[in-house]
Amino acid sequence: MNPEKDFAPLTPNIVRALNDKLYEKRKVAALEIEKLVRDFVAQNNTMQIKHVIQTLSQEFALSQHPHSRKGGLIGLAACSIALGKDSGLYLKELIEPVLTCFNDADSRLRYYACEALYNIVKVARGAVLPHFNVLFDGLSKLAADPDPNVKSGSELLDRLLKDIVTESNKFDLVGFIPLLRERIYSNNQYARQFIISWILVLVSVPDINLLDYLPEILDGLFQILGDNGKEIRKMCEVVLGEFLKEIKKNPSSVKFAEMANILVIHCQTTDDLIQLTAMCWMREFIQLAGRVMLPYSSGILTAVLPCLAYDDRKKSIKEVANVCNQSLMKLVTPEDDEPDEPKPVAQRQTEPNPEDSLPKQEGTANGVPGGSCDSSFGSGISVFTSASTDRAPVTLHLDGIVQVLNCHLSDTAIGMMTRIAVLKWLYHLYIKTPRKMFRHTDSLFPILLQTLSDESDEVVLKDLEVLAEIASSPAGQTDDPGTPDGPDFRVSHSELRVPSSSRANLLNPPSTKGLECSPSTPTMNSYFYKFMINLLQTFSSERKLLEARGPFIIRQLCLLLNAENIFHSMADILLREEDLKFASTMVHTLNTILLTSTELFQLRNQLKDLKTLESQNLFCCLYRSWCHNPVTTVSLCFLTQNYRHAYDLIQKFGDLEVTVDFLTEVDKLVQLIECPIFTYLRLQLLDVKNNPYLIKALYGLLMLLPQSSAFQLLSHRLQCVPNPELLQTEHLASEMENFTCQVTMETSRATEKIYAEWSAPSLHQLPCVSRIPS
Repeated sequence: MNPEKDFAPLTPNIVRALNDKLYEKRKVAALEIEKLVRDFVAQNNTMQIKHVIQTLSQEFALSQHPHSRKGGLIGLAACSIALGKDSGLYLKELIEPVLTCFNDADSRLRYYACEALYNIVKVARGAVLPHFNVLFDGLSKLAADPDPNVKSGSELLDRLLKDIVTESNKFDLVGFIPLLRERIYSNNQYARQFIISWILVLVSVPDINLLDYLPEILDGLFQILGDNGKEIRKMCEVVLGEFLKEIKKNPSSVKFAEMANILVIHCQTTDDLIQLTAMCWMREFIQLAGRVMLPYSSGILTAVLPCLAYDDRKKSIKEVANVCNQSLMKLVTPEDDEPDEPKPVAQRQTEPNPEDSLPKQEGTANGVPGGSCDSSFGSGISVFTSASTDRAPVTLHLDGIVQVLNCHLSDTAIGMMTRIAVLKWLYHLYIKTPRKMFRHTDSLFPILLQTLSDESDEVVLKDLEVLAEIASSPAGQTDDPGTPDGPDFRVSHSELRVPSSSRANLLNPPSTKGLECSPSTPTMNSYFYKFMINLLQTFSSERKLLEARGPFIIRQLCLLLNAENIFHSMADILLREEDLKFASTMVHTLNTILLTSTELFQLRNQLKDLKTLESQNLFCCLYRSWCHNPVTTVSLCFLTQNYRHAYDLIQKFGDLEVTVDFLTEVDKLVQLIECPIFTYLRLQLLDVKNNPYLIKALYGLLMLLPQSSAFQLLSHRLQCVPNPELLQTEHLASEMENFTCQVTMETSRATEKIYAEWSAPSLHQLPCVSRIPS
């Protein structure tokens, strides 16, 4: 510093003392400056006051010499003390040079700067609030200072500033939020602690409504929640808890939509605390905001569904995620579906055939472009759009939801509970929004069929429920359901007649070939026959699935749908199956189900009597396909009591190649005859006269069998059949006995009458009797 330079109104002694390296001398100079400025205030000499502040700022506080900077800082503090309540008029000139020293490399100088600013703020009090942002910015830097003395001094200043903000009603929250949003992403733990402490203070002030600006800082709060420091995490938990309390108190003023995507992102983090907290917030948002959250359903499901498969280590997250899932599902109502309006003819003609679109899905991850569940949801918050402006304020974006569900269902690594939840969602959507959902049926159908191979029975059950709903929903009815692919499934009109009904054209429009033989009921739509075709194609390509799950799947479908329709349609399709081995195996499977399943009791009774035209037509349809397997054809004749035809068929078996598989099926048929299902058949063996062909058919099976357990079983059964000649002899003996008994009774009555006539004399004969000599 140039000693010759004029620093008036500062005296040379003051200038010399300010530049001294000793603190005590600088303090003496500060007292002189305070006295000088007081005099200027008394004289109302603002020009000299400004000149003193400018000199201390430019020539000392911003000097290159460290001792001069220290002197300038203490001098500025002295000016503020001298100015008192008038210091607010000069705060910008007083604060700026002090804040500049916060960045000084010398820790002692940073401490003196902190001390000087403390004195300035203490005097000005509420007048510093217009300069709050620069003060906060400077303090946030000091909070992370490595020097403990500097940090201690900044904490004192911080507490002072918090007291001022708390007691004032002039705090500029709008101006502060951008700075807070910027600083909240600091990675320094001390800076984070500083930010959290300030948010706690602002939340506690009644006149400051920080909830309105929560979307600006919520993401940063969740970032801080993942800090390594336990104390910081605890403080952040408290802050988030306070915000959540305020949200529950005032849900009408909360900007739920603006924070939905933030929660979606943090619900997918690997940090357990962040994920659990975000999931709890999501639960409250769904329950409080209701349908406002519907436009973000795809993102919510992306975050929630994987959590449903967590184990007990993350039980809390799993439970909250399950509540979120259930609550979100309840928000979907029939009002979210399209109105039931007839489609224009031109539109129907341009719509793609659902069957034609199935092979196109092979090039993607089961209908999801990109082949990844995260491809659409990991790039940023903006991927989830809000409600459309040209529709209702709250719109269910079904395309995104179906994409998420399809993606999770096609992911083989996903957990069982997640897959079940996905299937429940699909079922729920088909129930509540069927017309919208049937737009996506063609993309969902392949993965739903693939899911039938899942290891979990519960998953398969839910999958069948969805497929059954697709096959039976009235919304799935199309004017032209299309012809099944390939010539194998084309049927002529004359081959089989379907029972007529009031809605016989549902599956059999006059312009469509290939579906004439499929049964029609009011509960079936044009997807039903397609489902049966695809199901049999799946069984044909996955024989292990047929062996392991085939009966289970068909039995459940018989419960969910009409059993007669299922057997009728499958018999139709198998009638034109080129793979004869598969057709034989499938017919054997269907026959076993028909004969043994309790679910088909009514259908068995219907076939056993063949009293109605419908049952007769069903028998004709089944018989034609059952001919793929000779033994099953005989069992069908037994079931329908066509014993003579069964005997004729068995007679033809002599012309067939008797293989081990053939004998095995005969063995199984013998076992079935001994089951309760054929009780009526065994009782009919007592009526030899009226059921001769039944006995002949059973003897025919006996002759086909080698000496085995089945042979012995059937042989013992036939030994119990009454001898026809014996029955005839017993009948004649019974008639003779009855005749003899009748003659005896008549003779006895006649004898009694004659005896009565001979032994009873008339009254006029009595005297004569008395005169006979003794």
